Amino acid sequence: MYYHDKRLQYPVTVDKPDPAFARMLQQAIGGVEGEIRVCMQYFFQAWGNRAPTPKYRDMLLHTATEEIGHIEMLATAVALNLDKAPASLQEEGAADGIVGAVMGGGNGRHAIEGMIHKNLLSTGLAAMPVDSDGVPFNMSHIYASGNIA
Repeated sequence: MYYHDKRLQYPVTVDKPDPAFARMLQQAIGGVEGEIRVCMQYFFQAWGNRAPTPKYRDMLLHTATEEIGHIEMLATAVALNLDKAPASLQEEGAADGIVGAVMGGGNGRHAIEGMIHKNLLSTGLAAMPVDSDGVPFNMSHIYASGNIA
């Protein structure tokens, strides 16, 4: 069970929307070294911990829970960097060949290469559990060997 405080751990502000920066933030969310991976790693290490005392399990669970707050802050920053993007940037994206390929059912590689535009078109201007190239997070980098060192 979790208690959710509506306040972010640290305030997230964006002076000027920047979709390119939002794309970079996606790597910190869903990349191999991103916050989702770290969060899941701590959870699975905790759940697999069989130490005689619960102190390490508790520490890992608390740390994993802390990581959820980091994901929330990054996702908020992505949304703020996309939400008020100028119409000119959105129009520029609509005229882009990559966007045309995505909307017209073209080469799938173009969808990944055009992640900035994908965010503008199909994510509701919000963060997704993907890396900066639009590759979905798949938990293939979660390790819980039982060694918490």
